Parts: sequence; C-alpha cells; structure tokens
Amino acid sequence: MSSKVLAKHELLKVPLIGWTWYFLEIVFCKRKWEEDRKTVFKGLNRLKDYPECMWFLLYCEGTRFTETKHQISMQVAESKGLPKLKYHLLPRTKGFTTTLQCLKGTVTAVYDVTLNFKDNQTPTLLGIVNGKRYKADMSVRRFPVEDIPEDEQECASWLHKLYQEKDALQESYNKEGKFPGPTVVPHRRPWTLLNFMFWATLLLSPLINFAYGVAVSGSPLLIIGFIIFLIIASIAIRRLIGVTEVKKTGSSYGNLEAKKQN
Repeated sequence: MSSKVLAKHELLKVPLIGWTWYFLEIVFCKRKWEEDRKTVFKGLNRLKDYPECMWFLLYCEGTRFTETKHQISMQVAESKGLPKLKYHLLPRTKGFTTTLQCLKGTVTAVYDVTLNFKDNQTPTLLGIVNGKRYKADMSVRRFPVEDIPEDEQECASWLHKLYQEKDALQESYNKEGKFPGPTVVPHRRPWTLLNFMFWATLLLSPLINFAYGVAVSGSPLLIIGFIIFLIIASIAIRRLIGVTEVKKTGSSYGNLEAKKQN
C-alpha cells in the first residue's frame, strides 16, 4: 500500500523530507492555480496507472488552522454566500475537484477523516520522537466516487456540504466527548512493532558497528569527533522536525484571501 499527497511546494525545499517526497512522486503545488494547472494535472495523470494500491491524501483547507486565518476564511464564506464554519476553514475546492477528475477510474472512494486529540493535546513530531504518548479519537466516513457529482460546481458544493457536516460532527464531539455512532477500538498489532524493529536494526547496524569500533579504538580524538557528530546530527534532526510546528510553517493563505476581498 502506497500513499501520495498533494503538498505545498515549499516542502520540496526541506532537506531529506522534500527530496524524498520528490522521488516518491508526490504532487507539489504553489496554491496558485494559474501556476499549478500543468504541474498538478501532470502529477495526477502520472498516478492513473500506478501499479500498487494507493491512498491519495488531500487536505482541503490548504493550510493550518489559526484564529486569524479562520476569521479571514469566514469573511470569504460570507462574501460567497456560504454557511460559516466554527471549527474549520473554508475548503479550497479546486484541488479536490481536479483530483477526482484526474483519478476517476483509479480511486473507488473518498474517505473523510476527522481526528481529535484528547485533553487538548497538540501533537508534534518532536514530541513523538521524545516518546510522548498521544491519545486520539478518529471518525472515518466512506463515500463511493460514483455518489459524488462529476460536474465541477456541483462537486465543489458537495465538498462545502461535507465540511458543514464535519463542523456539526466536531460540535457533537465537543459536547459528548466522542463521535456519534459505533466505536471500534483497534487491537494492538505486534507485527507492526516487529517490522519496525527489524528494519531499524538492519538500517542502523552499520552505525552501531561503527560506534562500537570507535568506542573500543581507545582514540580520544576519534571518540570526541564521533560525539560531536552525534550532537550535530541530533540538533539538525530537531530543527528539521521543527518545520512541522504551526508557528514555523506560516502560510500566506490568509493574506492572499484578504487581498482578494479588498
């Protein structure tokens, strides 16, 4: 099973992550349709005959939720005569309608996922690396592709209606502490842990052997140099992970939308 995503072009410049995604055929966009049209169509059409089962991830809001962006987004909703959302930004429909248009016949369904972390936790990759545990509830709804309108405007209206339902779902969760409907608690899967341990051991064994060789070498200069290397690598990884934080991933989304209204 492979996963693809429609990601913002800025991520392409992030060392390791961006470069890896490029070779994994991730579709990048600048969120300016005039510039993205050819790139997005080319990337999506390339996935039509993808040889494996594939998930295509699409974040329709286009940017992180902040109070400022929410206020601006709701101003846009009011100007377009759309119902206001309390917990979400107005979805950007162009990417969704284009994806369905290009991948029709390849994908069979759209899965709407709403994820809530308990105790108002804000998870970060750095927290996960540090071993912090996060508990969450997830609501998943499946919509067969044939039930979604093919016409672009009708498809966009369908997406707006979906987000209104998501807003009501979030309101229900905030009141009840859980999503409506039956609850499924997944069983722990030891195979996942064993698989991770196998690949971690396989990939890290050269570094472990090298570290052991340095430790038994008795050379103070070599040992100090290796320790400095580990410190620098640790700092670099933490800074790299830091780009996932909301405050460090600023978007011009709100400013652009505000300019359109002026």
